[in-house]
Amino acid sequence: MSTKIRLQRHGRKGKPFFHIVVADSKARRDGRFIEKLGTYNPVTNPATIELDVDAAVKWLQTGAEPTDTAKAILSYKGAFMKKHLLGGVDKGAFTAEEAEKRFAAWLDAKNVKVQAKKDGLSTDAATAKAAALAAEKAVNDARAKAAADALAAENAEEVVAEEEGTTEEAATEE
Repeated sequence: MSTKIRLQRHGRKGKPFFHIVVADSKARRDGRFIEKLGTYNPVTNPATIELDVDAAVKWLQTGAEPTDTAKAILSYKGAFMKKHLLGGVDKGAFTAEEAEKRFAAWLDAKNVKVQAKKDGLSTDAATAKAAALAAEKAVNDARAKAAADALAAENAEEVVAEEEGTTEEAATEE
């Protein structure tokens, strides 16, 4: 029986949510599976991925073939890195403790990158919001100025009309 690590689609139309599963290669996409390894939510930015790395590495070592998308997810979360390091331990290149240290260092560097992206997205959103607020304030100021100018022009017309009315009255009295 050949096994595949693949995505199982859940969620409604337009809002996908995936389970990362190990399934028989002949099983349907959303059908029966052997083990659930995690979840993947592509709707969020950055995408939310929950993965049991140790279980994924165990299945990769036993010969499970990931699909293209599952392969990208496993690589992103470090399952292939851990499999590579465990291969070095099996060959005697370094100890298991050294492999764990290297994997932890890799994970820390990866988490720093992800946090930097999240921070960048939040600052971009704040900047865009401030720019939109400034543009709205400029439009409101322009409207207020136009209304004040119109009111001033109306008052000026009334003053001119009153002055003309007083000069006409004076002319008729003479």
